[in-house]
Amino acid sequence: MKKILYLECNSGISGDMTVGALLDLGADKEVLEKALDSLNLSGYHLHFGRTKKSGLDAYDFDVHLEMEHEHCHDHEHSHDHDHRHDHEHSHDHDHSHDHDQSHDHDHSHDHDHEHDHSHENHQPHEHRNIGDIYKIIDRLAADERVKAMARRMFYIVAEAEAKAHGIPLEEVHFHEVGAIDSIIDIISVAVCVDNLGVDGIVVSPLAEGFGSVRCQHGVIPVPVPATANIASSYGLKLRLTDNEGEMVTPTGAAIAAALKTEDRLPSSCQILKTGMGAGKKEFKQANVLRAMILSEEEESAENEMWVLESNIDDCSGEALGLAMESLLDAGAADVWYTPIFMKKNRPAYMLSVICKKNQIESMEEILFIQTTTIGIRRCAVNRTVLPREKRTVMTQWGEAEIKVCKYKDREFYYPEYESVKVLCRKSGLDYQTIYRNLQREE
Repeated sequence: MKKILYLECNSGISGDMTVGALLDLGADKEVLEKALDSLNLSGYHLHFGRTKKSGLDAYDFDVHLEMEHEHCHDHEHSHDHDHRHDHEHSHDHDHSHDHDQSHDHDHSHDHDHEHDHSHENHQPHEHRNIGDIYKIIDRLAADERVKAMARRMFYIVAEAEAKAHGIPLEEVHFHEVGAIDSIIDIISVAVCVDNLGVDGIVVSPLAEGFGSVRCQHGVIPVPVPATANIASSYGLKLRLTDNEGEMVTPTGAAIAAALKTEDRLPSSCQILKTGMGAGKKEFKQANVLRAMILSEEEESAENEMWVLESNIDDCSGEALGLAMESLLDAGAADVWYTPIFMKKNRPAYMLSVICKKNQIESMEEILFIQTTTIGIRRCAVNRTVLPREKRTVMTQWGEAEIKVCKYKDREFYYPEYESVKVLCRKSGLDYQTIYRNLQREE
């Protein structure tokens, strides 16, 4: 059974929403707290609780900062670096954080736990660049894959901010408040995802609002430039809505970009568990990030194949022959040519390949290198495959292999071509005679 994590971003995505959804799915809170303690960071405490969003029960995760804005929840995240993007959301929320929510908690929040990290001295005006943050991540008491996941998310944010402001990546500096908030959210996501032990991650299109947000230097549009850069660079799909304000934060976009391993959901699956991570704003829809653990039967995954096709009218027969051999040698399930007529009545061939999803890139590389094609179509298909096994039989002319296929209570025997060919040459008999003799051997 293959376990898939599905993030349904119908109300956007941010760091705290993602952590809440993963904890609600069953990620171990104690494992998370122990990991965060190992960072030896000060100036914050965590809230773990539950709240209602449009009547739905959701997990509320929050990083409370104890710095310049004591208990004010000014999560300045990646909007707050050398250029101090203190976002003032257009809903009279004078907060500058990397969430799609202002952290104005409604009174229905029932926090069951606060985790305090105020034991160290704090330098309120310290700034950190990406290298400084990597050093903090290196202190994390976790497997290297968790650290690598966290580094990748932070790199994606820093890369997007550098592009937005036209500065080198190493010159992007995160203010102390924003850095701590981002570090906690991003590392928490990495720890929780690893703890859930999923085999793949699918992220839905990201719902985003419209309008603008105010920063120290003026008004900037939604999606904010860093979020737009991440969506563009990493192929994230945005779904624009009529909600006013920022719904997808740079950290949320970076989480989606770094975690996504699958482009789409399986054609059929079972929902094992659902988690809800609460946002901090109120929209007409439930402001939650819904996460699901889905199970896909391995048999279903095995029977999903991809068909690659290309129409070619300017390639020699020799080159096409080599392309077919190369594709089959690389593991294609099947390759074939279909005679067609293209524009200007040119006789041509449609080259078709069947392969598994993880082979698409290698197959396309062969097609682009070995043929003159400049474009390849692809689509997913499902197949039904009979159970099969190979048997070796002894004949008067020598050994031969036979493929045995089963359907319900019936068996079918298909001698392998190479075995038939060898026995034909040894015996001097024709193909059909050898073929029928091998079938009778069974």
